[in-house]
Amino acid sequence: MIKTIFYIGLGGAIGSVLRYLTSVLVSKYWNQSFPLATFLTNVLGCFIIGIFIGLLEKNNLANGNLKWFLVTGFCGGYTTFSTFGLENHSLLQSNQSLLAFSYIALSVVLGIFAVWFGLFVSK
Repeated sequence: MIKTIFYIGLGGAIGSVLRYLTSVLVSKYWNQSFPLATFLTNVLGCFIIGIFIGLLEKNNLANGNLKWFLVTGFCGGYTTFSTFGLENHSLLQSNQSLLAFSYIALSVVLGIFAVWFGLFVSK
Protein backbone atom coordinates (compact mmCIF):
# COMPACT_ATOMS: atom_id res chain seq x y z
CA MET A 1 0.00 0.00 0.00
CA ILE A 2 2.80 2.46 0.87
CA LYS A 3 4.51 1.70 -2.45
CA THR A 4 1.27 2.39 -4.35
CA ILE A 5 0.78 5.69 -2.51
CA PHE A 6 4.36 6.64 -3.37
CA TYR A 7 3.79 5.99 -7.09
CA ILE A 8 0.51 7.93 -7.07
CA GLY A 9 2.09 10.83 -5.17
CA LEU A 10 5.12 11.01 -7.45
CA GLY A 11 2.97 10.91 -10.58
CA GLY A 12 0.58 13.45 -9.10
CA ALA A 13 3.41 15.84 -8.28
CA ILE A 14 4.75 15.65 -11.83
CA GLY A 15 1.26 16.08 -13.30
CA SER A 16 0.52 19.08 -11.08
CA VAL A 17 3.76 20.81 -12.04
CA LEU A 18 3.08 20.13 -15.72
CA ARG A 19 -0.41 21.59 -15.33
CA TYR A 20 1.10 24.75 -13.85
CA LEU A 21 3.66 24.97 -16.66
CA THR A 22 0.91 24.51 -19.24
CA SER A 23 -0.98 27.44 -17.70
CA VAL A 24 2.15 29.60 -17.67
CA LEU A 25 2.95 28.81 -21.30
CA VAL A 26 -0.59 29.37 -22.56
CA SER A 27 -1.04 32.63 -20.61
CA LYS A 28 2.17 33.91 -22.20
CA TYR A 29 0.52 33.74 -25.64
CA TRP A 30 -3.23 33.91 -24.85
CA ASN A 31 -4.82 36.91 -23.18
CA GLN A 32 -8.52 36.39 -23.93
CA SER A 33 -11.53 35.61 -21.74
CA PHE A 34 -11.84 31.97 -22.82
CA PRO A 35 -9.98 29.75 -20.30
CA LEU A 36 -7.75 28.18 -22.95
CA ALA A 37 -5.17 26.78 -20.51
CA THR A 38 -7.77 24.76 -18.60
CA PHE A 39 -9.49 23.70 -21.81
CA LEU A 40 -6.23 22.49 -23.37
CA THR A 41 -5.19 20.79 -20.14
CA ASN A 42 -8.48 18.89 -19.96
CA VAL A 43 -8.46 17.80 -23.61
CA LEU A 44 -4.77 16.91 -23.53
CA GLY A 45 -5.29 15.02 -20.26
CA CYS A 46 -8.06 12.97 -21.87
CA PHE A 47 -5.80 12.19 -24.82
CA ILE A 48 -2.92 11.22 -22.52
CA ILE A 49 -5.06 8.96 -20.30
CA GLY A 50 -6.33 7.24 -23.45
CA ILE A 51 -2.78 6.60 -24.62
CA PHE A 52 -1.69 5.35 -21.19
CA ILE A 53 -4.65 3.00 -20.74
CA GLY A 54 -4.30 1.70 -24.30
CA LEU A 55 -0.58 1.02 -23.94
CA LEU A 56 -0.92 -0.48 -20.47
CA GLU A 57 -3.69 -2.85 -21.61
CA LYS A 58 -1.82 -3.73 -24.82
CA ASN A 59 1.24 -4.69 -22.78
CA ASN A 60 -0.68 -6.41 -19.93
CA LEU A 61 0.41 -3.78 -17.42
CA ALA A 62 -3.03 -2.42 -16.52
CA ASN A 63 -2.89 -3.75 -12.95
CA GLY A 64 0.63 -2.71 -11.97
CA ASN A 65 2.41 0.19 -10.35
CA LEU A 66 2.89 1.88 -13.73
CA LYS A 67 -0.87 2.38 -13.95
CA TRP A 68 -0.95 3.95 -10.47
CA PHE A 69 1.91 6.25 -11.45
CA LEU A 70 0.70 7.26 -14.93
CA VAL A 71 -3.10 7.12 -14.73
CA THR A 72 -4.05 7.82 -11.12
CA GLY A 73 -0.99 9.89 -10.25
CA PHE A 74 0.14 11.79 -13.34
CA CYS A 75 -3.23 12.19 -15.06
CA GLY A 76 -4.97 12.82 -11.73
CA GLY A 77 -2.45 15.53 -10.91
CA TYR A 78 -2.63 17.01 -14.39
CA THR A 79 -6.44 16.94 -14.60
CA THR A 80 -9.22 14.93 -13.00
CA PHE A 81 -11.21 15.67 -16.14
CA SER A 82 -9.20 12.91 -17.83
CA THR A 83 -10.61 10.38 -15.36
CA PHE A 84 -14.09 11.78 -15.95
CA GLY A 85 -13.59 11.27 -19.69
CA LEU A 86 -12.32 7.71 -19.22
CA GLU A 87 -15.21 6.79 -16.92
CA ASN A 88 -17.75 8.08 -19.43
CA HIS A 89 -16.04 6.24 -22.25
CA SER A 90 -16.25 3.03 -20.20
CA LEU A 91 -19.94 3.60 -19.50
CA LEU A 92 -20.64 4.21 -23.19
CA GLN A 93 -18.61 1.14 -24.20
CA SER A 94 -20.67 -1.00 -21.83
CA ASN A 95 -23.92 0.28 -23.39
CA GLN A 96 -24.85 2.38 -20.38
CA SER A 97 -25.56 5.55 -22.37
CA LEU A 98 -28.27 6.85 -20.07
CA LEU A 99 -25.98 6.48 -17.08
CA ALA A 100 -23.10 8.15 -18.95
CA PHE A 101 -25.17 11.14 -20.05
CA SER A 102 -26.71 11.43 -16.58
CA TYR A 103 -23.21 11.42 -15.08
CA ILE A 104 -22.07 14.10 -17.54
CA ALA A 105 -25.08 16.36 -16.97
CA LEU A 106 -25.11 15.95 -13.20
CA SER A 107 -21.35 16.50 -12.93
CA VAL A 108 -21.42 19.70 -14.94
CA VAL A 109 -24.59 21.18 -13.44
CA LEU A 110 -23.90 20.17 -9.84
CA GLY A 111 -20.21 21.08 -10.19
CA ILE A 112 -21.07 24.62 -11.24
CA PHE A 113 -23.73 24.84 -8.52
CA ALA A 114 -21.25 23.56 -5.92
CA VAL A 115 -18.75 26.27 -6.87
CA TRP A 116 -21.48 28.92 -6.59
CA PHE A 117 -22.69 27.50 -3.26
CA GLY A 118 -19.14 27.33 -1.89
CA LEU A 119 -18.61 30.95 -2.82
CA PHE A 120 -21.99 31.87 -1.31
CA VAL A 121 -21.27 30.06 1.98
CA SER A 122 -17.82 31.59 2.28
CA LYS A 123 -19.13 35.19 2.14
